[in-house]
Amino acid sequence: MLSIYAAVLLDAFLGDPYWLPHPVRLIGLYIRVFEHWARRIAKSPEALKAAGILLTLSTVILSYGMISVILHLAAGISSILYLICNIIIMYFCLAAKCLSSEGNKIYNLLMQGDIEAARKQTSMIVGRDTERLDEKELTRAVIETVSENASDGVIAPLLYMAIGGAPLAMVYKAINTLDSMVGYKNEKYLHFGWCSAKLDDLANYLPSRITGGLISLAALLLRLDVINSIKTIKKDGRNHSSPNSGYPEAATAGALGIKLGGTNLYFGKPVYKPTIGDDRRAIEKQDIQRTIMLMIVAYGIALGFIGIINFICR
Repeated sequence: MLSIYAAVLLDAFLGDPYWLPHPVRLIGLYIRVFEHWARRIAKSPEALKAAGILLTLSTVILSYGMISVILHLAAGISSILYLICNIIIMYFCLAAKCLSSEGNKIYNLLMQGDIEAARKQTSMIVGRDTERLDEKELTRAVIETVSENASDGVIAPLLYMAIGGAPLAMVYKAINTLDSMVGYKNEKYLHFGWCSAKLDDLANYLPSRITGGLISLAALLLRLDVINSIKTIKKDGRNHSSPNSGYPEAATAGALGIKLGGTNLYFGKPVYKPTIGDDRRAIEKQDIQRTIMLMIVAYGIALGFIGIINFICR
């Protein structure tokens, strides 16, 4: 718990500076190199699927093994070095500061009326085309991204490090990276990314639903609509192309009384996503900050629960 809380504080103060070498980049490099060589050998759909399974398994095993070896070597030198390494690795797995900072950047640009800069900044955190988005659509894009990543980038890695320490947390980050790089359902990655996508769905099944519940609890503390948040989770939690991402988005949409989802452009092509929540009121810029606060308070509740469970178990 000391390592976890220290990592949380480190993330809160430092975030994810662009200049700081991140282990996820090393994982991403391995994935790109593996894919390059795999595609030179595997030509049939079956061969691509087999290569994708091998990529997934090797990435997970290497991520767990390398972190375990680093911590073992550090422990052999001194307990202080082990503690420092443990904290730093856990810190790399958390993204609360980064997520809130990116959301606030866009909020500030919208408040200044600089729509072009807001579009450019939004394009850095979403996959959809942002060149033609208006203020309302930009706000919706940020809310969807922050609420979805409240699970992927904040609550889920926290839960995994509480269960299995830094090695398991890094395995989760590796699974996330695999999914974000090859887990697409398009023609290129339908077979090669099949295993990565399925494993990501499995790894996020419980964390996404826990995150939805934590956001509803956060809504209670922030005096938002907790009842509607819970109702929206039940009603619209499955209204998403992902089996998991809809739950934190539904909790947020219900708490704020807004509607998410709809049609977006991806590489110039319209893609419709089922709507989540109801139009109780129009989306406004301030909803970005409310979403960030929901994430932060949910994060605090999760830390509290983990601390209590740890105390009881000990």
